[in-house]
Amino acid sequence: MDLIDTTEKLKAACARLSQHRFVTVDTEFLRETTFYSKLCLIQMASDEEAILVDPLSPELDLAPFFALMTDEAVVKVFHSARQDVEIVWQKGGIIPHPLFDTQVAAMVCGYGDSVSYEQLANDLAKARIDKSSRFTDWSHRPLSEQQLAYALSDVTHLCTVYQALSAELARTGREAWLEEEMGVLTSPATYEMKPENAWMRLRGRVKKARDLAVLIEVAAWREKEAQARDVPRSRVMKDDTVIDIATHTPRSIEALGGLRSVPNGFERSRGGADVLAAVERGLSRDAKTVPAMERPRGKAANGAVLEMLKVLLKAIAENERVAPKILATVDDLEAIAASDDADVPALRGWRRSLFGERALALKHGRLALAVRRGRVALLDC
Repeated sequence: MDLIDTTEKLKAACARLSQHRFVTVDTEFLRETTFYSKLCLIQMASDEEAILVDPLSPELDLAPFFALMTDEAVVKVFHSARQDVEIVWQKGGIIPHPLFDTQVAAMVCGYGDSVSYEQLANDLAKARIDKSSRFTDWSHRPLSEQQLAYALSDVTHLCTVYQALSAELARTGREAWLEEEMGVLTSPATYEMKPENAWMRLRGRVKKARDLAVLIEVAAWREKEAQARDVPRSRVMKDDTVIDIATHTPRSIEALGGLRSVPNGFERSRGGADVLAAVERGLSRDAKTVPAMERPRGKAANGAVLEMLKVLLKAIAENERVAPKILATVDDLEAIAASDDADVPALRGWRRSLFGERALALKHGRLALAVRRGRVALLDC
């Protein structure tokens, strides 16, 4: 199959796809040597045709693709959409909408946590996916016939998967559940990589407020450098080094160079001077602006309550045929064990009706757990 490599061909293909109520979408990209993903291939399909688009072609403008992605009359179907949507956001400044993520839909329909596309294709489309081309170099041209066949399979079988899951959501009345989840995936805030928030990736690895203040500044410096140079964060500075600097707070060239994780000579480079300045900013930071330290996992206000909430979660997930992870995370359960007013998804929207209210009832003795015929039963008190 030929790749679409000109704007005119892409415009014509997107015009055809726009006549359908849904289009399945996938992307192939590389990110091993860059900060931002390098988009190498776009796959799209309707229930009548499938196309492959070459974003590396110098004769192709992706404007028709971006227009299709924002066409409100066409549902954009992805599997595990986050990385694909992030790339579209980075390249075009737009978010595909309306959006349907088959991985999330499968969780809502009881297929378990983070179900793979291969499993869904096998279960719902009776198709087997050849995964041998998954980790090939998608930037190399020409692409092999095996690569093209793999790329097409990622969107052709997805049509059947989407239709099956969509029908199941309608049957169970859970369309609103999925719509709420898509709100997160279609929010620009989900994909904005602000340097001032870079510390959140490492927040559980420091124990003192002072160290956290320094971590915030050093992580922000690294993020800015990685973005400016378009290289992976680890090429600028490894995570362990960032943590080492945050916990030892070196304030001189000698102290910075004395850290074992700091590469030889780095302390006398421009980057070394920048890091020392970041350390000073962290140490002089107003304590009121430093976020509260994360409570160590497993140290909930009442460990027994936490364990009971875990049992409740599993029981409700089994009874309702929904993945536990989409109902509540361990962090949610710890927060609920500590406070009835915890600001967590499990106490909002459809999750509160299905799980949150019962969690609070269990916590306050209005609900009991018992074993009936080998299964956990919920008993009102």
